[in-house]
Amino acid sequence: MSDKLLNTIDSPADLRRLTRAQLPQLADELRNYVLDSVAKTGGHLGSNLGTVELTVALHYVYNTPEDRLVWDVGHQTYPHKVLTGRRDRMDGLRQLGGISGFPRRDESEYDTFGTGHSSTSISAAHGMAMAAKLKGESRRVVAIIGDGSMTAGMAFEALNNAGVAHGGLMGDVLVILNDNDMSISPPVGALNKYFTRLMSGKFYAAAREGAKSVLKNTPLYELARRFEEHTKGMFVPGTIFEEFGFNYVGPIDGHDLEALIPTLENLRDKKGPQFLHVVTKKGAGYKLAEADPVKYHAASGKFDPAVGFVKPATPPKKTFTQVFGEWLCDMAERDPKLVAITPAMREGSGMVEFHQRFPTRYYDVGIAEQHAVTFAAGLACEGLKPVVAIYSTFLQRGYDQLVHDVALQNLPVLFALDRAGLVGADGATHAGNYDIAFTRCIPNMSVLVPADENECRQALYTGHLHQGPVTVRYPRGAGIGAEIRAEMLALPWGKGEMRRHSAQAQAQTHGRGAPRIAILAFGPLLYPALQAAEALDASVANMRFVKPLDAELVAELARSHDALVCVEDSCVMGGAGSAVAEALNALGLSVPLLQLGLPDTCIEHGDPVKLMAQCGLDAAGIEQSVRQRFLNQAPALRSVANE
Repeated sequence: MSDKLLNTIDSPADLRRLTRAQLPQLADELRNYVLDSVAKTGGHLGSNLGTVELTVALHYVYNTPEDRLVWDVGHQTYPHKVLTGRRDRMDGLRQLGGISGFPRRDESEYDTFGTGHSSTSISAAHGMAMAAKLKGESRRVVAIIGDGSMTAGMAFEALNNAGVAHGGLMGDVLVILNDNDMSISPPVGALNKYFTRLMSGKFYAAAREGAKSVLKNTPLYELARRFEEHTKGMFVPGTIFEEFGFNYVGPIDGHDLEALIPTLENLRDKKGPQFLHVVTKKGAGYKLAEADPVKYHAASGKFDPAVGFVKPATPPKKTFTQVFGEWLCDMAERDPKLVAITPAMREGSGMVEFHQRFPTRYYDVGIAEQHAVTFAAGLACEGLKPVVAIYSTFLQRGYDQLVHDVALQNLPVLFALDRAGLVGADGATHAGNYDIAFTRCIPNMSVLVPADENECRQALYTGHLHQGPVTVRYPRGAGIGAEIRAEMLALPWGKGEMRRHSAQAQAQTHGRGAPRIAILAFGPLLYPALQAAEALDASVANMRFVKPLDAELVAELARSHDALVCVEDSCVMGGAGSAVAEALNALGLSVPLLQLGLPDTCIEHGDPVKLMAQCGLDAAGIEQSVRQRFLNQAPALRSVANE
């Protein structure tokens, strides 16, 4: 294959000029390209290997970008990116200044809808299909959604709406269920069992294979195979989807281009809502990923495809996620009332060991964040102590439940918020920038922001003891490598601690030197704040709590310093710094206040260290911001309290 087909494909229009007989070769080349590419950059692997043939078939049959493809989540869109003019940009995938790991409308006209969270595709596709009807356009719209994403209520809300006419109009939308029997965590729930039954039913399998064997080597074999793929099966009714008003077709082999293409061609020309059930294998074509699809869901960095993932020679620092997982098991040993809940993020949230050790107290509710929160509320009503392990960015999806079902009833639910702050390569869709702002405004909520690994363990313990709703937020990855004490000690409720005292503030040298600066650090930014403070001779407080805020400490620092600086790895607007400003106002104290945090913009993917530096939240950036605001001013600042 000296003249590789893939090198000739710069757009789907090029793809559509190929003969059908050339497509299997193209699929093989595309799969190898994706594997080699991810091995160099890191990124999601298994899901992308599983959608190679489906992606080729979709762009071959549909007139993209005029026809719309809406990918759910976007974990599976690397083949799509390669075929839509971004092949030569894959070396910058998920890296600063490079292309996104998810579809983005501002990146390509072929990315029709920005994704990152699950279960949005059917709603968006239905909207596009109805827009086409209203505008009198004949374009087709396809939503591609995985079996894991189908566990979310939003997907069924969309099906319920898309399957009926609106003002006499019905959208021409095709929903493709990419059934790979694999979400990031092992799939759960009744719907997954339904899909499994569809594929494993003895009667269906016997009937199908029996017909094939009889017709083998006859001209009727091809007709029988096409009949099987093109029509609703006599033996596999898609009852649930038909009741929603969709014409159900399948299941068919998602790696068989000879089945996919004629089926899609047939469905493309049909009016109204269509549903195609496609069965694929996650990691298809790469034996290591096929054997362990959970392990090969994503690659955090470079690897050798011939060898696969190998453990680093030097053990990495313990992550905050691991700290949580260990605390959860230790706490469960002590407290039989502890129950743990995750919305389909067992591995990502560090709950594998807990699941193994406490199976009756572990609940994976699937991708159903709203249900997860209210389910926890129900458990709490009956005297249990639920812990909801959820990413900061995913708690957004259960916000009403957080307010209405947990906080208003003041129920003791502990929310362990992983991935707080910037997450790096996954970009803006996964960044946990807003949880401080959207949780602290809710009555009865408490918000804890531990600074390091040991403090995270103690904060979780503190939150578990509290008789009300609590969030404990912590970032992705490791911290400073703080020693973790096995003993659990409750943090003084609502109290911060001083970590550094300014020499000027201690000497009370007001008015005779540089302004006395106090830095109020919230969370892991305590440590770059301490570094900056050494150069600035600033006081540093580890606040620990955003709510209840240590107002006494704020007042003390305001009265003994000329300016305050708040530092947090969350949005400035409504964040911890805003809480300090509100406290100062309530106390009647007027002191210059600098709020440092994440800016009011969508921060894209890249190395988290570089991104934090760009946001001015490393030690050098904090120092520079303080000098620019306070130390370069003359005359020296004076607090109202000391005037």
